[in-house]
Amino acid sequence: MVWLGIDLGDARVGLALSDPELTLAHPIGNIQVYGDYFHALDEVIDVIGDELVDHVVIGLPLLLNGEEGKSAKKARRWAVNLEKRLHAAVEDESYSITDVPSIDLVDERLTTVTAHHQLFDAHVGGRRHRPMIDQQSAVVILQTALDRNRR
Repeated sequence: MVWLGIDLGDARVGLALSDPELTLAHPIGNIQVYGDYFHALDEVIDVIGDELVDHVVIGLPLLLNGEEGKSAKKARRWAVNLEKRLHAAVEDESYSITDVPSIDLVDERLTTVTAHHQLFDAHVGGRRHRPMIDQQSAVVILQTALDRNRR
């Protein structure tokens, strides 16, 4: 089993994978999206097929009061589009996907703050944070889901 964590951003979509034992999340990179993360769908589907992903965890950017704003609604639409595209990919065999993985949305409030702290703790300089923050946020999102799954 392998899980994929996704942090949707306007400039980059960060990605993280779990180990097969579903214990640890690690970053695998970013997808440049230049203002519209719907452009990342094909590349995410490629990762799902290449890595044999069973489960996808997408960050849901709730407002601090817990309500859903525009960003959360857009993330939900992205998740629905991903699921539709995965079903189509399985049906027409256009990708190396045999089964559609389950998809969950996970509250991602304050994950960017946590990711920045982790990068500082790892002695990554502030200037180097920008290209790494999205994939580190994906690690935080995925690790949260993995920890909940173990409980």
